[in-house]
Amino acid sequence: MRKNHNFYLDLAYQLAEKNLGRTGLNPSVGAIVVKDGTIVSSGSTSINGRPHAEFNALNNLKNSSEAILYTTLEPCIHYGKTPPCTNIIIKKKIKKVFFGNFDLDIRSFKKAQLILNKKGVAVKKIRSENYKNFYKSYFFNKKFNIPFISAKLALSKDFFSISSKKKWITNEFSRKAAHLLRSKHDCIISTSKTINLDNSLLNCRIDGLNKHKPDLFIIDLNLKLKKNLLLNKMLKKRKTYLITNKSNYKKANSYKKKGFKIILINSLKNKKDFYSLHSKIYKLGYSRALLETGLIFLNTMIKYKLINILYLFKSKKKLVNHGKNNISSSFLKKIKFKPISINLNDDNLSIKEF
Repeated sequence: MRKNHNFYLDLAYQLAEKNLGRTGLNPSVGAIVVKDGTIVSSGSTSINGRPHAEFNALNNLKNSSEAILYTTLEPCIHYGKTPPCTNIIIKKKIKKVFFGNFDLDIRSFKKAQLILNKKGVAVKKIRSENYKNFYKSYFFNKKFNIPFISAKLALSKDFFSISSKKKWITNEFSRKAAHLLRSKHDCIISTSKTINLDNSLLNCRIDGLNKHKPDLFIIDLNLKLKKNLLLNKMLKKRKTYLITNKSNYKKANSYKKKGFKIILINSLKNKKDFYSLHSKIYKLGYSRALLETGLIFLNTMIKYKLINILYLFKSKKKLVNHGKNNISSSFLKKIKFKPISINLNDDNLSIKEF
């Protein structure tokens, strides 16, 4: 049976999803090449953003004349660190191009079709209902020049985030899902208070993703980060930024000598300060950040409307006298979360898109 255009486009999105959060400020794109009803090649945006998906799919393809290209984003038309993808599409004599989204980059927005049409390449935008929000984070980046920020939180059934009895609130299945979630982001934002409490590595401890360690930003205005933490042993294997007050300039040098990269800020007291910090992180090349902090910091970020998606992992077990929070969790009870269909045994996962 002949597959329709959406079938191939959705396959391209699946390829794009593979490197989501690993392509820097470039969008993660997927490309599928079809000839005579058969997939003859495929590609996705490379780690760190180059080469692009179309190049990876077409470069080594010997006989692509009259083939059809499906790509999740309209091909780029500008010269940067690499030539435009429209060049190789024309060179390889592609007959038709179907793409899923316009690129909001002003250098490419709605321009590829004009160039390709002049060379006899038919171009059409088609919509995928299954992946209609795939580029939500990339479009957010382009509009605001700050990272798209997700947050995750684990709670007991009775809304406690800290257990005096166990290290983890939720079960092993939720933790694996959380590690997978980390892999979809290029950096993690946390606080010294959270890391000191959990002594966490904040990496991806899941088969196949063990080597993927999102870079880490630690907010530590008073430089209280402990010296014997597990993550200190990983400073040579991942970039770890310490965000502190400018008044700590001299003391921060001791952390710098250990391998931390230092970001000095004036203050972190209001939305303007947070926005300025996020802008710094974006300028360093990070587009998707996962916030892993306690309730106090999370509440502040929600109040300032700086969270894009909140993932809530919730246990079906109550902690009762073994549970506590540093602040009231009442603000979470007011949020209308949407359940996610995923088997986590006795745990549940839900999200809120802001």
